[in-house]
Amino acid sequence: MSDHLRIGLVSISDRASDGRYEDQGIPALKDWLGRALTSPWSAEARLIPDERPLIERTLIELADDAGCSLILTTGGTGPAPRDVTPEATLAVGDKEMPGFGEEMRRISLNFVPTAILSRQVAVIRGKSLIVNLPGQPKSIRETLEGVRAADGSVRHVGIFAAIPYCVDLIGGPYIETDEAVIKAFRPKSAIRPRQA
Repeated sequence: MSDHLRIGLVSISDRASDGRYEDQGIPALKDWLGRALTSPWSAEARLIPDERPLIERTLIELADDAGCSLILTTGGTGPAPRDVTPEATLAVGDKEMPGFGEEMRRISLNFVPTAILSRQVAVIRGKSLIVNLPGQPKSIRETLEGVRAADGSVRHVGIFAAIPYCVDLIGGPYIETDEAVIKAFRPKSAIRPRQA
């Protein structure tokens, strides 16, 4: 298995995809991953409207053809009629990973009571982990990185702490992180010596 990590980044928004406003999801994801990852990685980015068949095709293409071990979506997870990202994600998955959605809502509840309206899910498709993230850059960072106290210490660990080990378990590349941003958690038996 190559040590190079391919990450699919999918921003799902009718208005951003047709040019009514500038997409903020993909830039926010690239910025955060650029700070968090110390392993070699590259992004396959897609900006698409809230159309369930298109979302499903995009996720399948990124997982099956582009070889993305991790696919992060942003947008389309609320209760509005056009919010269909979770349905599309569940339709293409082999296994649901409910802990990711549960934890994202719990993290977001530290900031807004409307976090309970979010319907993010995560699934495994083959050798790809697909995770639905919130749509706002601030919420993306908070759910990935966690909640920090005023002194900068971590009060509530973000979901990305579990992603590298999940990718290990499904046959993907070994992902290392900058612990100042997010510390990847693995059992001691799964930790490799750090590369120089």
